[in-house]
Amino acid sequence: MGIKKSISLFLLLVSITVAAQNKNGLVSGPWAGNVELRNATIWAEVTAAVKNVAVKYHAVTGNAADKTIYYKGELGNDFNPVKIELNGLDINTTYTYSLIIDGKAINPGFATKFSTKDLWQFRKPAPDFTFLTGSCAYFNEPIYDRPGKPYGGDSSIFETMAKTPAAFHVWLGDNWYTREVDYNTKWGLNYRASHDRSTPVLQQFMASMPQYSIWDDHDYGPNDIGKSYILKDDSRKVFIDYSCNPSYGQKGEGIYSVVGYSDVDVFLTDDRYFRSEDDMPDSMDGKSNPDKTYFGKMQLDWLKNALLFSKATFKVIATGGQILNPFSDFECMRYYSAEYNELMIFLALNKIKGVLFFTGDRHHSEVIKQERPGLYPLYDVTNSPYTSGVGRVRGDELNNPARIPGTLIEAQNFTKVTVSGKRNERIMKIEFIGIKGDKLGEWSIGEKELQLSK
Repeated sequence: MGIKKSISLFLLLVSITVAAQNKNGLVSGPWAGNVELRNATIWAEVTAAVKNVAVKYHAVTGNAADKTIYYKGELGNDFNPVKIELNGLDINTTYTYSLIIDGKAINPGFATKFSTKDLWQFRKPAPDFTFLTGSCAYFNEPIYDRPGKPYGGDSSIFETMAKTPAAFHVWLGDNWYTREVDYNTKWGLNYRASHDRSTPVLQQFMASMPQYSIWDDHDYGPNDIGKSYILKDDSRKVFIDYSCNPSYGQKGEGIYSVVGYSDVDVFLTDDRYFRSEDDMPDSMDGKSNPDKTYFGKMQLDWLKNALLFSKATFKVIATGGQILNPFSDFECMRYYSAEYNELMIFLALNKIKGVLFFTGDRHHSEVIKQERPGLYPLYDVTNSPYTSGVGRVRGDELNNPARIPGTLIEAQNFTKVTVSGKRNERIMKIEFIGIKGDKLGEWSIGEKELQLSK
């Protein structure tokens, strides 16, 4: 078959699929995010023809009547992501919900429900729980992809994730991949987020657990770009529209926030909006260049204070790229030595307990360990990729002495994190899970191993 015929057939298949998805006015969703003790946000995207959207919901136990909340925002645009907040919910309660589009209930073909958090503080031990995480989700779109072998791999990994019980999921960046046709216009940025979020294999997974996210370069803009990106504020708006985090930066800048569950706080950091370009010199006259920023002054100040405020057993700093890897030839915070050293000194001087880094980007998974004389070691748990091409280690990284033996996974995978144990004996277990649910590797750390020795 010729190239032109292949492209024509592809476009026909795409148009048929889109028409089937959109016949009821639904583009993608629904799913629940930012689920708290008494609140939740329901997300969906609808077509331009839709006139009104609502969510009907009720607790699965008891005889409470259905409640219906209507969307009050703007509709009728090329892209119409919708968020509807449900407030005044009961704690530790499971709710079922349905999306109502132009007066008709939508049947997405999978369960739509969520459970509010339990009020355990000062009342009972911290609950045991599991959450999922990972990065780099590339969905092929041949007409706009680079020639050659498709970069996107087996997307059935999201079917496996949907079947894995968990309290929530954290996207660690590169949640979608903008192409050359996307990142030069606001419309293109919206198109890529809308297109990839509407991928059929994602729908049940997104609805199976609350979703939180950070970004890295590809869902922010062009490859490796930082604060020089001229559409970074438009990109921030798109990211906000297609996610349900508790908040997004401060003063209208950045997308950083924090999510707490049981005795774990996940600090959702932003490694793009404030970041200097990689080629800016890291040192000037033999000293670290203070103008080369990674998190930026405002975000780094927030992170320091948030860590000081946190009482969590495990404090997970989630960011798009690696932090600690001493042999990386790719993007790593170590090459932003002014802010890197500032953060390391802060953690040491303030004796912050329970810190781990969760990172993405590298297209493989591993655990990097950094010793600190007189302090507990720091760990960087790299989680990648979901569906993008696998990046195999090379050069000095092949036998990286900082890597925990047995943790290098060079295959599509996601990370299952289980937190369990009695008070003062909590354990965080990391499992790297393959496409079909097979365990590819694991590593565990106890809370006492992340504290200063007495």
